[in-house]
Parts: sequence; structure tokens; C-alpha cells
Amino acid sequence: MIKKIKILLILLFVAYAAMADNVRFVMEGPEAVAMGEQFRLGFTLNDRGTDLQLPDLSNFDVLMGPSTSQSSSFQMINGKTTQSVSFSYIFVLRAKKEGKFTIRPASIKVDGKTYESNTLEIQVVKGQPQQQAGSAQQNDQGKEAVPTGNISKDNLFVRVVLDKTNVSKGEQILATIKLYISQNVPLNGFDEVKLPTYEGFWTKEIEVPQQVNFTREVYNGKIYQSGILKKTILFPQQTGSIRIDPFEITCLIRQRIRPQQGFFDDFFDNYTVVKAKVVSDPITINVKDLPSPPEKFTGAVGNFSFTGAIDKTSVASNEAVTLKLTVSGSGNLSLINAPKLELPQDFEAYEPKTSDRTVANDNGLSGTVSFEYLFIPRFAGNFTIPSVEFVFFNPNTRQYETRKTEAYQMTVTKGSDDQNASVMSSYSKQNVTMIGKDIRFIKQNKSKLKPKGSSFFGTFEFYSIYVLSFIAFAIVFVLNRKKIKESANLALVRNKRANKVALKRLKDAARFLKNNQAEQFYESVIKALWGYLSDKLSIPVADLNREKASATLLKKSIDQNTVNELMKIIDDCEFARYAPAAFSGTMNEIYDGAARVMGIFEKQIK
Repeated sequence: MIKKIKILLILLFVAYAAMADNVRFVMEGPEAVAMGEQFRLGFTLNDRGTDLQLPDLSNFDVLMGPSTSQSSSFQMINGKTTQSVSFSYIFVLRAKKEGKFTIRPASIKVDGKTYESNTLEIQVVKGQPQQQAGSAQQNDQGKEAVPTGNISKDNLFVRVVLDKTNVSKGEQILATIKLYISQNVPLNGFDEVKLPTYEGFWTKEIEVPQQVNFTREVYNGKIYQSGILKKTILFPQQTGSIRIDPFEITCLIRQRIRPQQGFFDDFFDNYTVVKAKVVSDPITINVKDLPSPPEKFTGAVGNFSFTGAIDKTSVASNEAVTLKLTVSGSGNLSLINAPKLELPQDFEAYEPKTSDRTVANDNGLSGTVSFEYLFIPRFAGNFTIPSVEFVFFNPNTRQYETRKTEAYQMTVTKGSDDQNASVMSSYSKQNVTMIGKDIRFIKQNKSKLKPKGSSFFGTFEFYSIYVLSFIAFAIVFVLNRKKIKESANLALVRNKRANKVALKRLKDAARFLKNNQAEQFYESVIKALWGYLSDKLSIPVADLNREKASATLLKKSIDQNTVNELMKIIDDCEFARYAPAAFSGTMNEIYDGAARVMGIFEKQIK
């Protein structure tokens, strides 16, 4: 009985200690405030406390506090009721000067034991004057018109934030699209969104809440409400300078209009919603090529571990065995190729099966990718499955690193379905390298024999070959004469070679498109189009212009919509080269459109 009482007391003491250790004392406040702005500094305790000791607040004016409150909650799960309580202490402060200040922990006593809160950093920036979100103009009657919606870039803008801009090929980059709104700009929603194409990258999206959550952030010395619109992990697949196109979004801003018609109108406000288009700045990423790779490098870039597991090492012949190789870590897991498995010659192997379990978050793409190899030993004996090497490039050390599995010893016994076991019990396939070379078998097929002294001259076959040769010579002669005649017609020759030349020039454009060389791409497309029209319409390039090309194409019965599409492609190329801000298309759209238009011309212009 005494023993049971001791055990009960010990359990009560442990439970009491556990409850004491669950005391939480937290300090909360904004990360950034403006000079002259009042803000709340709160302390939350999940138990009743006494003797609250505040930290040093000499950099702030304490305008009010503490304001205390208490709240309780009850919860019932599986018939068991739990209660939680929370005590709050609220202070209202105002900063005395600009700077970044660290508020040390506060302390409080609970049941005679002292607990400390966390520390808190607050950045104080210069106060911003209150401005209207939009501008309004008065008409001739003295009434304010609808606002224009021209929001200053200092009050509303969007950024594509990269965690790094100098990387190695295949190294992961975190791209975050953030919207910044001044506190005096009332956002009412979003309309049109145009995402970057991320050409030259393999991408993996990170899930973000559909409802944008805005938090305070200091940028360029000013406080904004910032919200994350999209997160993407980028893996560069080419080297050099890669340009990320701007991100575009149309924001709906709520603006106020106050008519000035009468005395009572001053007491009422009217609101309207206007559109404000914001565009991020383009960003360039410098991608370095990887050092000369080892022979067994399979394209893995990141930080990985490598393990192997075999399902059995003692099998019968013609029985399947599975070897599973697993790569774990963070990096371009989805782009890793299967390591090469070297098996004994008497083993029949199949293509590996690949499966991956990855997670994309702020730390990058992480998880595992597995390769399952299935192979079948065909003969009995003792064999060694060699160690498998996995080579990857570590961006942190900028060196190639190698991980290995252990070598496996496999014992293969004679299987019941091994038909060659009785004949080849002491030989394996690698012992037999050449068979059937010492004795030639007698041919049993029927062969056509010729009489001795017979001659091919004067036979039917001889005269047939002579006649066919003459006919072939006549055909070649006629075709050659036709070719000479056509070559004399320079316009006809240029017409026939137009499509070939245009496709060749578009081939150059395709190469520039693949290498993300925008300026060279648009120049190549324009040259291809004008050169094609010059050859196809028999008009010198020096005399060819938009009006003459349009008129000539219409005379050739080309549809007006097709002519308009051609001119739009030429305009888009010019805008992209000399006024990029006025161009909203992509290089892929330009390339596809040029190929489509020339295909139509090739079919309709004879």
C-alpha cells in the first residue's frame, strides 16, 4: 500500500512539473512602425501571474498601459473536458527616434517561479505624409470627375525577389513575387495577371494561400503592406545571363469622389473602383557552367545522401531480384537520371522504375527519388553485385561529391526450371565466347546451277539492261533540259527557293529562341520575313515596304486577315527590339506566327 502511495505522489509531482513547464509568456508587437505612429506592445500569459517587470523602453514613450484582460476557453474531446486561460497586458507606445531597436525580455512570476518572454526587434522609420490614393480633377461645373487611377510607383508596385542571382547550372533558386501597397492605398482586389514565362528554367511551384495575407515590411526606408502572390523554385537549364520577364498585375483601387454641389453633399462620400496596372522590373540571373564532370555524373545538383537495398541475396536461377537505390536531400531531384548499374554477364536486367516523393517549400525542393532495378540471374553460382556510385555537384562547396552503396554477394542455386543446368553445371555464359565456327554444316537449300561454258552476252537479260539504260538516259536528258529552262527564269527560281531560305532563317531564330537571345531572335525573324517576301513576290528588298508588300499580297489573293497578321508580327518584332515596354507577347508566339504565315503563303502563292 505504501508503495502505491509513493508511486501516486511521484505521478502527481511529474504532472505538476509538466504543467509548470507548459507556462508560456509571449511578447508581441509590430516589426516596423513610423515616427509619430502609435502602436501596441502586448504580453500574453497562459496562467495567472504577478509582478510583471517590463524591459527597457527608454526609446519609446509609454502612452497607455497596462490594459489587462482575461479570456477562457473550454474544449471537449471524447468526453474529456479541458480548459485554457489567457491573460493579456497591453501597452500603447510611440517611438522617440528612428532606428532599429531590440526590446529585451520581460519577466513575470507564476507560483513563485520567474518566467521570461521572448525578445522583439522593432524598426522605426521616417513618417510618411498622408496622400490620396488617386487624383481627381474638377470639371467646368465644379464637380470632381472620376479619378484617373494613376497610382504613384512609390505607393503601389510589385517585385520579383530572388534569394540569389549568381548560381551554377541546375542550382535551385527561390523566386517570390511580392506586392507592396502604401498604407493609404485601399486595395479592392485584382483583375488581370500575367506571369513570367521563366524561359531557360525548369520550374516547381510552391503552394501559397489563395487569399493574399498582407504584413508590414520596411522597403527603402518606408513602411508598406506586403503580400506574397506567388512562389516558384527555378532550376536554370542553360548557362550565361538569363533574363526573367516582368510580372504584370492589374490592381483594383477604391478611390473617393466628393461632389461639391451643396451644403449637405459635404457630409456624404462617393467611391469608385479604378484599375492600376503595375509591372515589375526585369531581372537577370548569371548562371555559371558546372566544372568538367566525372564519368558517372547523372545531372544531380544539390546536397544528397545515397542508399541501396536489395530484397534478397540468396535466390534460385531464373528468379527475379530487386535492387532499390534511393537519393535523398535537397536539389533538382526530379531531373536526376538513374545511376548506371553494372551486373554480371549472366544476369538479365530491365529498365529501372523511377518514383519520387518531393516537397516544394521555402527551403527548396527536397525529398527522395528512388530507382528500382529488376534483374534475373540465369545460371547458378556465386556472384558479386558491384557497389553503385552516385556523383552530384554540391553548390555550397562547388565540388563534385560521390556517395556509394555497399557491394552485395549473391548466391544463385540451381532452379527447378533451369533446362541447361545438367549440361552446363560447371560453365557460365561468360565461359562460352565462340561456337559453331569449327565445322560448317552441309547446305540443304536448293541452289540454281549453271552449265559450264555458258555466257551472259546475247541473253534476254543482257538486252533488257541495254534497253532500260537507254530509257533512263532519255529521262535524265529531258529533266536536265527542263531544269536549264527553269533556271533561266530567275523569278521562278527565287519563288521555289523562298520557302527553303525562309525556313533556314527561322532555323537561326529557333536557335536564338532556345538560347534566350531576344534581340538576335527578333532581328532574325524580321530578316526571314522580308527576305521571304522579296523572293516570293519577286520584289528587291530595297524596293520592298509595308504598303507595297500588302498590295502585292492582296493581288495574289491572300486573305486580308493573313496580311494583317504578317504586319502585326513585324510590328511586334520592332516593338520588342526598340520599345520593349510596349510589347506584351512572347518569343514563342512570334516564332509560331511567322512559321504559320509563311506556310499559308507557300500554299497560296504559286
